[in-house]
Amino acid sequence: MNNKLEAVIIGAGFGGVGMAIRLMQAGIDSFVILEKGEDVGGCWRENTYPGAACDVPSNLYSFSFEPNPNWTRRFAPQAEIFAYLRHCARKYNVYPKVRFGCEVEQARYDDASQRWSVTTRNGEHYDSRLVIAATGQLNRPAMPQLGGEERFTGSRFHSARWDHDVDLRGKRVGVIGTGASAIQFVPAIMDKVASLTLFQRSAAYVLPKPDRAYTPLEQKLFDKLPAIQKFSRGAIYSFYETRVFGFSGFDKAMAIYRLRAQQHMRRAVKDATKRAQLTPDYPIGCKRILLSNDYFEALAQDKASIVTDRIQGFTEKGLATADGREHAFDVIIYGTGFQATDFLAPMRITGRDGVDLNQAWRDGAEAYYGMTVHGFPNLFMLYGPNTNLGHNSIVYMLESQFNHVMSCLDSMEQTGAGAIEVRETVQASFNAALQEQIRATVWDQGCTSWYKNESGKNTNNWPGFTFRYRQAIRTVKADDYEFSSR
Repeated sequence: MNNKLEAVIIGAGFGGVGMAIRLMQAGIDSFVILEKGEDVGGCWRENTYPGAACDVPSNLYSFSFEPNPNWTRRFAPQAEIFAYLRHCARKYNVYPKVRFGCEVEQARYDDASQRWSVTTRNGEHYDSRLVIAATGQLNRPAMPQLGGEERFTGSRFHSARWDHDVDLRGKRVGVIGTGASAIQFVPAIMDKVASLTLFQRSAAYVLPKPDRAYTPLEQKLFDKLPAIQKFSRGAIYSFYETRVFGFSGFDKAMAIYRLRAQQHMRRAVKDATKRAQLTPDYPIGCKRILLSNDYFEALAQDKASIVTDRIQGFTEKGLATADGREHAFDVIIYGTGFQATDFLAPMRITGRDGVDLNQAWRDGAEAYYGMTVHGFPNLFMLYGPNTNLGHNSIVYMLESQFNHVMSCLDSMEQTGAGAIEVRETVQASFNAALQEQIRATVWDQGCTSWYKNESGKNTNNWPGFTFRYRQAIRTVKADDYEFSSR
């Protein structure tokens, strides 16, 4: 077993890199980051599909302490975000702390020593006071089991594991799913393919993306006058924060967005049949609202078709649907998103008294402000249950969570505690109030989405203002936590 550490961070995306920087800035050097991949970057390292980009403006989708004056576009593409995270890891000397190729298999808490034992799949062991999980919600691709996959003679892959060795030029391509990834890669490959068939279970609301390239002058101003970029970040944040009203029951706000989405589609899609297929049958905002300036234009082309019949399974040549048709393809691409409600899976996390986290979460994942769970002392989650957003930047939420972790460490130091654990009643009452608040939002208006687990519980989204979230967790409320002496 490795020497005793203060912390083990799991994952080297925005959460893991940012948390490492905060620890080092506080003078805490005894920690490691365990990363299953071969570089930092998280989902921005892994999602290399054509057209991959962020749908939050670049100046806001970055650390507040490390602005980047070199963004080329208002909404950064994948390669630039990946490069930005690598830059942060180099500048703040995070790389020496990362153990690459180390996928965590299990973590077990020992109440007697008040420490965690962390084991990786390659057999390494780490003894740590704290475990900080920064695995995110979008790291495990969702692969629907349609049946007969082994029969298909063509190529098939998930967008999050894009096979760049497959040449799409002149190919008949089938795309399963209409999530955020498909919205981006469908237009990006349309010029190459001979035909594209989109298998759509549910139509998406798509708004115009207010994207454009930054001019050299703007980049120079951002570099020489950082206050301008800081002002831009603040203005974007404030505007995005107002969108919470639309999700929390202000129908007039959502009506405006719905009208914009309908007009956006009608301008691009002239075919009445396709327009009917691309018209959602649920309230706007109930599922994730998507941004694109070329998705509808791509599907409006003659070589694009939309299938809404249920897929029955794979055949040797392609896919069979419930209407009895067989659709032949050379390549099939899954645009089916991620297993977003399976937090920390497939790791096995065992807390006090041998309680398994999956068992504690048998009715759906929940935590105190998405970060701490009763029965699991000294375990912190970044981007945990109910901290995803429909209206603002997750990086803002992560920085708020960094603050809370550091406040907890300060409280432990001041009280001489060896362990900190949220009280059971506090966690229960917090989540009861949270779910009650969610029931008043558009997310609970009858549609199914990746925000919910199989029982219909929304385990992903934060239903309020992000600044209130930050205020609530800025300091540690002594009555909310139990502190155990060393």
